[in-house]
Amino acid sequence: MPLFGNSFSPKKTPPRKWASLSNLHLLDRSTREVELGLEYGTPTMNLAGQSLKFENGHWVSESGSFVGDRRELQRLRKRNQQLEEENNLLRLKVDILLDMLSETTAESHLMEKELEELKQHSRRKK
Repeated sequence: MPLFGNSFSPKKTPPRKWASLSNLHLLDRSTREVELGLEYGTPTMNLAGQSLKFENGHWVSESGSFVGDRRELQRLRKRNQQLEEENNLLRLKVDILLDMLSETTAESHLMEKELEELKQHSRRKK
């Protein structure tokens, strides 16, 4: 029997009647956007005199087409292609070097193991 009465038993809290006291959740979406200021519009930025807006996950020129020099654009695309090819070649070379390194390491471990076995075998003969 406990000395000071029953063991600890907290009182249960009464359930809440409403999760929020605000009635804004009862309004439709357009009214909520007006009331809370949720209408931001599309993100836009100005880059090198070119105005761009973000639509459907891509940055698009507001004028609808690229205003820059077409030759410059072609040169940049060609350079980008060259860099991608060079990157792929370098990745291939790294993969080959890693394969060579792992093969050499495996051979080295095998040789060390054989050397240890030969040393142990020669010690037993003595």
